[in-house]
Amino acid sequence: MLVASSLLLLGLLLYVMFGIYLPAKQRITGLEAELREVYAREAALQTRLDLQDRRSGLRDQQLTALRAERDALARRLVELERELSVVRNRRR
Repeated sequence: MLVASSLLLLGLLLYVMFGIYLPAKQRITGLEAELREVYAREAALQTRLDLQDRRSGLRDQQLTALRAERDALARRLVELERELSVVRNRRR
């Protein structure tokens, strides 16, 4: 009876070790590798996002500068048109 129960216990131990534990360990190893890959992709995407944010900020600054230049040119055009109309009125 003791030998039979010892063999049964040994059988259960081997089943747990090789039937459940080792495949689970391999699955964990695979999941850890996949997680490292996901983190690497996330870091690459974060880097791209930061680069795009910087580019967007630069474009916004350039757009603001161009708008200011356009407004200044429009004001100067209005001033020149006024001066031209004054000169034309003087000639008449």
